[in-house]
Amino acid sequence: MIYLDNAATSFPKPEQVYNEMINCMKNYCANPGRSSHNMAIETDMKIMETRESIARLFNIEKQMNIVFTKNATEALNIGIKGLLKSGDHVISTKIEHNSVLRPLNTLSKNNVEVTLLNVSKEGYIDISEIKNHIKKETKAIIINHASNVLGTVQDINAIGRLARDHGIILMVDASQSAGSIQIDVAINNIDIMAFPGHKGLLGPQGTGALYINDSIKLEAYTEGGTGSNSHSMEQPDFLPDKFESGTLNTPGLSGLCEGVKFIEKIGMDNIHKHEMSLLQCLFEEITKLKYVKVYGSKDCKNRSSVVSLNIEGFESSEVGYRLNESGIAVRTGYHCAPLIHDIMDTKNMGTVRISPGYFNTFDDIYALVATIKHIYNN
Repeated sequence: MIYLDNAATSFPKPEQVYNEMINCMKNYCANPGRSSHNMAIETDMKIMETRESIARLFNIEKQMNIVFTKNATEALNIGIKGLLKSGDHVISTKIEHNSVLRPLNTLSKNNVEVTLLNVSKEGYIDISEIKNHIKKETKAIIINHASNVLGTVQDINAIGRLARDHGIILMVDASQSAGSIQIDVAINNIDIMAFPGHKGLLGPQGTGALYINDSIKLEAYTEGGTGSNSHSMEQPDFLPDKFESGTLNTPGLSGLCEGVKFIEKIGMDNIHKHEMSLLQCLFEEITKLKYVKVYGSKDCKNRSSVVSLNIEGFESSEVGYRLNESGIAVRTGYHCAPLIHDIMDTKNMGTVRISPGYFNTFDDIYALVATIKHIYNN
């Protein structure tokens, strides 16, 4: 199988991710933060190492400001629902994933005013439009760093400056950029950031995290045992315990730790450079085919490794089916981002999404293009 669905979840993982997860399960998988015996202490130390690795990657000053979740969706829900209250105004965009749109839609029924800004055909937000919609009640700007449909990378540094200058909270969905595109929460003025462990960070499914700046106070999302303040019926009010009730996914987080360490070893810029070289190859080959429509920018500047396309005369689902029959894995449909398809004129068809990763090769791209030619001509 040629795997080109890394925007959904990365595959394969570095070998050390698998090895450490097995090592954890076999040798030290006790309950972190709950007991004082050696296995529990070793487990706790591994969890701490994972926090430290992630903190280094994103220049997070305090590792305890990293809350572990089961995925980016849970992280976004904790951030959005814990932050916004009745009477607040929030600015977001029509290129967002349903993990942002659906919580905002729910809150809009409870007197939270939601402004969803348009983006260009290429998927870029006009930062002046954000500024034009700021009002006294505006509490937050919520935006994805990279689109899971068009691969568009927003200028979060400029958006962060705008938010800071107006005293507004910036929440970033880094689901498609964490691990392959540089993010510095301090330089970019990011207050809250959600990201999965199973995509660009090369960890296993069932892992994710939420960064919360010290200045931000969120309502508790899930309450229960944390191993701290166990004598009290009140949920702890300090991080990360406030949002980490219940037993953590220790095997998953041990694997995530090794995924992050692999990124540090290879270098995030080198990973992104390789992915962009694959994308450039794809653009060069696919633009020769007049029956293939590519959506968004064909420039590898300011983008992630995601391409949406359609083949003339074919439903996206049929293309995905036939690619799968030929041993090529992609995703088709609407990609859980419904509003962007109105802008792209694909609301009745969706797209075929190609998302190469670090472990893909140029041969994979050539095989994909050859198969697309075969589908169209047969």
